[in-house]
Amino acid sequence: MIKQLHEKLTEYFDEMVDIRRYLHQHPELSFHEVKTPAYIADYHKQLGHDVREKVGGRGVVAKLIGGQSGPTVALRADFDALPIQDMKDVPYKSTVPGVMHACGHDGHTSLLLVLAKVLNEMKDHLKGNVVFIHQFAEELAPGGAKPMIEDGCLDGVDVIYGTHLWATTPLGKVDYNEGPLMAAADRFKITVQGKGGHGAQPHLTKDAVLIGSQIVQSLQNIVSRRVDPMESAVISIGSFKALNAFNVISDSAELEGTVRTFNEEVQDQIQKDMVEVVQGVASSFGAKADFEFFKGYPALINHKVEAEFLREVAENTPGVKVVEHAKPQMGGEDFSYYLRNLKGAFFFTGAMNPEWETVYPHHHPHFDIDERAMLHGATILGNLVLSTFDSSKK
Repeated sequence: MIKQLHEKLTEYFDEMVDIRRYLHQHPELSFHEVKTPAYIADYHKQLGHDVREKVGGRGVVAKLIGGQSGPTVALRADFDALPIQDMKDVPYKSTVPGVMHACGHDGHTSLLLVLAKVLNEMKDHLKGNVVFIHQFAEELAPGGAKPMIEDGCLDGVDVIYGTHLWATTPLGKVDYNEGPLMAAADRFKITVQGKGGHGAQPHLTKDAVLIGSQIVQSLQNIVSRRVDPMESAVISIGSFKALNAFNVISDSAELEGTVRTFNEEVQDQIQKDMVEVVQGVASSFGAKADFEFFKGYPALINHKVEAEFLREVAENTPGVKVVEHAKPQMGGEDFSYYLRNLKGAFFFTGAMNPEWETVYPHHHPHFDIDERAMLHGATILGNLVLSTFDSSKK
């Protein structure tokens, strides 16, 4: 059946590309998806699947009942876009100003829809059921995974798998990890309140820019001197605002940034230490500082048994040349919520064309994928479904 699956997916590859390019031309931002979920739901309805719409808000869940009893496997794809202007010179360039699929979610959706079509054609021989989870708002916390789970998208599901097309990994390569794969992604905001004044009279002020600069420097000491060196952590300041005329010392400043961790204890420790550092530095200047911490997605941690099963399946999937144990990445992904509720695994499918002169990273205005990666991703996910059914009967 695995050979039949691959042959059918290859037969429908052109349709997969057409769907991806249509979605690429018509992107929708997180929490503003309307036409995309309607398109997805209609596709599944035409296949005769049991379809739930507006799951958790804007999600779509479709269920395929196999011809024989067995476990239920869930597969997830996200479908939201980003607030980025598409700068590519391609026929399928985004038609929506300032919005584009710059992370491959259009490809995730396309491969899952066509995989659903192929599995539907094989349904009489399936030894279990398949739930297709089409998730909204992965790009923007609090994300769509959590509300979809709360709305029952995992009810009756035994195991879940998902993939991310990865444009900086060569085509034909699969990266996985049997433990932590992606980090918790938190956000913070610091507001420094000093005392402004004339640039020629600094002794009469409490310079918010200077205070903020000291805070930036001091925060780095948390990772280097307070976190166990065997643990991974990042504190990055992404924004520092204190706009004034050239000869004015700032009355206030606003800083925003992100914290990335894998260990919840480290995450809590850093939050506590940041409060002490921010308030301590401000106090030493006779100023005040407010600190806000917003927890984002938790760390994505694969289940060991399912990750090893994924490796074995991927190594025996047509088109896959290399399956490699990958180092954890500091990027965030709300697939982590599914893995907190259910056993499963997440992996990266290489989508970089080896002949490209320039490789653009995710979230870049020139981002693109080698569309053949969709065939690889769909085949691996389909192979996981069939192999799960077969292993349950042994």
